[in-house]
Amino acid sequence: MDHHSNSRLVYSDPAQKQPSVVRPKRALVRLERKGRSGKTVTVIERLALSDETLKKLLQELQRACGTGGTVKEHHLELQGDFCNRAREFLKKRGFAVS
Repeated sequence: MDHHSNSRLVYSDPAQKQPSVVRPKRALVRLERKGRSGKTVTVIERLALSDETLKKLLQELQRACGTGGTVKEHHLELQGDFCNRAREFLKKRGFAVS
């Protein structure tokens, strides 16, 4: 009995694209007060997502934090100090958060 009988030969097609390296989605969460009439805003930026995906993510974050928010200049703003909740929320969804 040949000891290689359960091995299989795999052919590769050089015309096929190599799978690209999947990098973790990144996000920066920070608190901002300056220029907001003393109101605190949680800003989530550096999200490499489409506008439609940003809007959906904002809606989920608003529900999770129980607050209002908006998408501005390709970043998310939540009304109030929700840095910790936002970080945990994003980490659970596979983002590398800083």
